[in-house]
Amino acid sequence: MAKSVLVTGGAGFIGSHVADRFLAEGWSVTILDDLSSGRTENIPPDARFVRGDITTPDAAALVRDGGFDVMCHLAAQIDVRRSVLDPVFDATRNILGTLNLMQAIQASGHATRVVFSSTGGALYGDFDPPPSTETFSKDPEAPYGIAKLSVEYYLAYYGRVHGLDTVALRYGNVYGPRQDPHGEAGVVAIFCNRILDGRALTVFGDGEQTRDYVYAGDVAGANFAAATSTSLPKPGRLDARAFNIGTSIETSVNTLATTLQSVAGATAAIDYAPARAGELARSALQTDKARSVLGWSPKVSLAEGLANTYQYFSGRRSGAITR
Repeated sequence: MAKSVLVTGGAGFIGSHVADRFLAEGWSVTILDDLSSGRTENIPPDARFVRGDITTPDAAALVRDGGFDVMCHLAAQIDVRRSVLDPVFDATRNILGTLNLMQAIQASGHATRVVFSSTGGALYGDFDPPPSTETFSKDPEAPYGIAKLSVEYYLAYYGRVHGLDTVALRYGNVYGPRQDPHGEAGVVAIFCNRILDGRALTVFGDGEQTRDYVYAGDVAGANFAAATSTSLPKPGRLDARAFNIGTSIETSVNTLATTLQSVAGATAAIDYAPARAGELARSALQTDKARSVLGWSPKVSLAEGLANTYQYFSGRRSGAITR
C-alpha cells in the first residue's frame, strides 16, 4: 500500500510542487486548502482535494482520522505586509491554525511526521552577516517571521513533551512556475509579467540588497527528503530538526533583473524607487546541515530556474500552459 501525505496549502505555489513530487514518488496525496490564495488549477489531477480552513474542527478531524504518514504543512498567511497591518489575523492563521492541526495529530495517536514550512531570511533578521546557519540568533522583523518562529518553538515542545515527529524547513526566497507575486520572492513573478507586458522593472533602493533565491522544484525535493529521512536528530530543541533550504548564494535584485532579462531574451527599463523601510539588506542561508543530514542540495541554477519560470508565465499568456 502506498504511503500517504497530507499537503496543507497544496493548491498554492510551493504546496502544489510538493504535491507533484510526492505523486512522482508513488505516494497517495491529499491536499487541504481553503483556496484563499491557492488555485484549483494548481491541484494535481491525481491528488485528492479537500477544501477546508486549517483553523476549523473539520480540518482537525481530517488530520486526526486520516492516518497520514506525513503532513507537509504549507498552509499559511504568506504576505509579510499583511502581517504588519493585521498581526492578529496573521497569528490566527499561522499559529493557531497550526496548533489546531498539531493537537489533532497528538489526539490521533498515529505516527505522522510533520514537515513544517518555515522561513529563513525573515527569521534571522539583519544583525549577523550571511550566510545564516540554523543556530544564528532569531530576530524576525515582522509578525510573519515571529509567527513562524513561534510555531517552531511549539514543534520543539511537541517533540520534547509528546514525542511527536516534527521537522522545520527554513526556506530562502522560493521562486518558480505557478509563483504568486505576493509571496516572499514575488519579485520574480512580478518581473516576469512586466517583461511580458513591456513595462519597466521597479527596483526599491539601490538594488544591491541580496536574497537567497531557491527554485520551487528544489524546495519540493527538500520536503520529500525531510519526510523520508531516517537520519534526523532527536527532537526537542529549537534548532535540532530545523534545516535551511536555499542555495547559500547572495543574489542582488539588480543581478536578478539582469539575469532574468538575459534568459528571457528581452530588455526592460529599470525604475529605481525609494527603499522600503525595514527591508533586510542581505540574506543567504548556509545549507551544510541539510546536505549532511537530509542528503539534500539544490540542483537548479538561478539562470535555469529563471528561464523555466519565465517560460511558464509566457506559456500561460499564450495558453500553452494551463497548470
